[in-house]
Amino acid sequence: MSNLIKPGGEEDAHSVSPAPANSRRSFLKWSSAAALTAFAFGVVGPETFRAADAFMGLPIEPQGKGVDLGSGDTGILNYAYALEQLEAAFYTQAVSTPYAQMSSAERQVLTDIRDHEIAHREFFKVALGKKAIPGLQVNFTSINFGSRESVLGTAKTFEDLGVSAYNGAGQLLKKPEFLLLAGKIVSVEARHAAIIRDLLMPLTASFSGDDIVDPATGLDRAKSPSEVLAAAGPFIRTPISAGKLPTPRA
Repeated sequence: MSNLIKPGGEEDAHSVSPAPANSRRSFLKWSSAAALTAFAFGVVGPETFRAADAFMGLPIEPQGKGVDLGSGDTGILNYAYALEQLEAAFYTQAVSTPYAQMSSAERQVLTDIRDHEIAHREFFKVALGKKAIPGLQVNFTSINFGSRESVLGTAKTFEDLGVSAYNGAGQLLKKPEFLLLAGKIVSVEARHAAIIRDLLMPLTASFSGDDIVDPATGLDRAKSPSEVLAAAGPFIRTPISAGKLPTPRA
């Protein structure tokens, strides 16, 4: 799935961090285009994003029994919704309980990503309507939110996984409008992945390393839903059934 949003524009004059962080801030602000796409399709209105603000800082409601993602495009959208729930919950916790000596620039980046993931989560919730899976119970016991290494390392895992998930699921969608939206969201997720990698290893090639970009094709790697859910499984308490999802075409 190719990136459909191109970065550009002026630097954010209100950034509070030095030049490298200014670049990151400008880089991230273009990600809001994914949320604006929802307006173009008439699926999400302003009231949805006002409602999304109310979810910030709130835990995902526990869900005792398992959920079935469903089939067809609905199943793929629920699959994406599950991953966005996970990411939104993680960044909400990371910002609410900042690790020791978190810089203002790092806090701003994590806050921006949190806001994007909440917007993505709320978009899928509204788009799916009554077909949406319920809120998932997350499991962050393996994450030390007081440690920069643990938080940013987990963020790297989630963002790399998110990009590969959208890339792998794109071919499974039938409706062109859903594919377009997924293409825009994966572009945002790729920006998240790049900026987290830059925080971990600044001014290196890590932001597009060979472990996530195929050196032969120059494209981000793709993973099937089964691979992605297996990797995300340790962070989600709610059992998820994906047996009805469409399978990749040969």
